[in-house]
Order: sequence, then structure tokens, then C-alpha cells
Amino acid sequence: MKRTCVVFALVLLSLFSQTLISNAQLDKIVIPAGTPEDVALQAITSEPDAQKKLAMYQDFLEKFSANPAAVAYGNWQISQYYQNAGDLAKALSYGDKALAGSPRNLDILVSQTNIAQLMKDRAKVLDYAVKGGEAYNTAGKRPKPENMSDQEFAAAVADSKESAKGSYEFLEVAAYNSITEEKDAKTRMTYIERFTPAFPGSRFEEPVTQYAMMTLGELNDSARMFRYGEKALAANPNSMTTLLLLANAYADDARPGSVAKAVTYSEKVLELAKADAPDADKSRKLSAGVAHSTLGYAYMKQDKTASAIAELKSASGLLKGQDEATYSTALYRLGYAYAKLNKLSEAREVLTEASNTPGPAQQLSRDLLLKVNTARSKGK
Repeated sequence: MKRTCVVFALVLLSLFSQTLISNAQLDKIVIPAGTPEDVALQAITSEPDAQKKLAMYQDFLEKFSANPAAVAYGNWQISQYYQNAGDLAKALSYGDKALAGSPRNLDILVSQTNIAQLMKDRAKVLDYAVKGGEAYNTAGKRPKPENMSDQEFAAAVADSKESAKGSYEFLEVAAYNSITEEKDAKTRMTYIERFTPAFPGSRFEEPVTQYAMMTLGELNDSARMFRYGEKALAANPNSMTTLLLLANAYADDARPGSVAKAVTYSEKVLELAKADAPDADKSRKLSAGVAHSTLGYAYMKQDKTASAIAELKSASGLLKGQDEATYSTALYRLGYAYAKLNKLSEAREVLTEASNTPGPAQQLSRDLLLKVNTARSKGK
């Protein structure tokens, strides 16, 4: 990577004895032109042989060991040498040394994240990405340099964040991918808890919420799941994803008042989705279909079976041909509701289709269909 070389105005040069600049709260390594460090780096840059260049960087580290910025830059360049050579462990080690001298440097954090990705080390990827996210989102919150006015400081922070936006977005994606790729539920939840404050208002906020609730469900931590979901909903009251997840969870919860909440949240989704509107897209129709299905399920829990059937018929109509998994569940629930009212012919028709629909309720539908057929035979 090419080094950064900036000629400072004399007034600024007089203010810095080091070349690690963090006025805008995000570190940048700057080697002023004409300094001994700059001269040495020019010689290294001119050397075409990679092995000789490595040795020259190592000499550079020894010669300028009293300059933290020079040390950070030299270690960073050596890290990139080892990355190109395929020695990722050494690359990561030298990158960590660079970060020790420039811990809020998004360029170095991106480099380290990339190396960790190549090593398939999700924990390291998450660690570097989160550090970058925290640095970016706390820019401007640290003490302002005495030599800068409030206006100058605000402008410097804005410029710094704008120039680092691409790096920030790369780190955000890397951290999110670590969550989606992690198989262990406990570890995944730890990643989520670190991701959320590091990337506030993330474009992945809704899917991360979905992963969090799914993960807490895997961990059988329903109390924590509800707390997380309600907190997410408070931050974004019109999130159909969060509303649907909470409605489904409350419908299965045995505590007093939970089923009523499932009804309320399902109805809110139907209001937001407006599935009958001319401009309703597939996503809105799917959300409405799932909401009708959950609402029907909740009504069955309240012994309002006739109302449940109406909701489940609406659900199956919206979900058919759109999503087999949710369609399978809606059909099973509808068949169950018919069977509960002893409408065995209707139950048999619905459950026959459900038995042939791949999804989480397919086997349940087959089992219930067998019972319905047996009951019909006895009735005859």
C-alpha cells in the first residue's frame, strides 16, 4: 500500500512532534515531507526487490523506534508483505503491532479484518470490525484539541468520517457476516451483543434482531428474548420483522397476557402491510400472510376457533406459492382448527395438501390427517 505523504502548513507542523494525527478522533499516519522518516521511506519505496524491502522496513523500525507513528506505519507495511507472501499469522501479528501505535486507524483495522477473513477466524474478524465501528461512531466524542474551535472541530470530524465511510461500511458487513456464519448459538449471541452498539442504526438492524431472537430461542432464554425484542421494537415501532417475531413468540408463551400481545402485534403488522393495496409487493404480502397465520393460532389459544379459521384461510391464500415453510404452517393450523370443530371433510382436504407441502409442519399434518381419516371412518 502506498504511504500517505502530506505537506503540512508551517503552523500545523509546529504543533506536532509526532506524525500520528487524531484531531478528528480517527487516526491517520502522516509522514511530513522532508523528514528523515520520509527520506527513508522514499528509499524503501524505490526498492523493487520484496525481500530487500522487508529488510529495509525492519531497519526503519529500529532507526525510528522513538517515533510511534513511524513504528505503526513500518509494522503495517511488514504486515502487508507477509499477507502477500501467504504467511497470514505473521501478517496478523505485525498488524496488531501497528494497531498498538494507531488503535483508531480504520485503514489498519480494515487490513486486519481482511487478513482474519482469509484465516476464517470469525472471532478476530468480529473483534477488528467492532473496534473500527466503535472508533467511527465515537469520533467527535473525545476531548477537542485546544488549538481548534468548535466549528473547526465539527468540520474535521465530519470530513474524517466521510473519508472513512467506505472502510466503516466494509467493517459493518464483515461483522454482520461473522454473525450469520457462526453456528454456535452462545457465540453468535455474543457477536450480536457486540455488533449492536458498535454499529448503531445499522442497515442490518432488522436481520440482526431476527438472528438475536432466533438465537435466544435456541438458547431457551425466552425472558431475554422478549426483553431484546421489546427493546428493538421500542427503537423501531413499525418494524414488521420484529413485530412478527414477537407475535409468534408470544403466541407460544404460557404466561398470562402473552397471547393477547400476539394478537395486538399481529394486527399491527396487518395495518402496516396493507396487503390488499394495489402497490403491495411480495414482502408485504408475505408479512401479512404470516401475521394472519399467527393471529389465527393466537385465536385458537383463546378458543376463538371460528375466528381462527377465517384468519388462517386468509393466511394460506397469501402464502400459497410464495413461501412453502410458512404456507405449510398455516395449512396445518387451518386443518387443526377444522378438526377441532369436527369439520372433518374440510380438515381432510386441507391436511392432504399440507401433507404434500414441504415445510416444518409437513409431518405434523400427516399425523393429524391419519387421525382425521380414522375419525371419518368411524363416523361412517
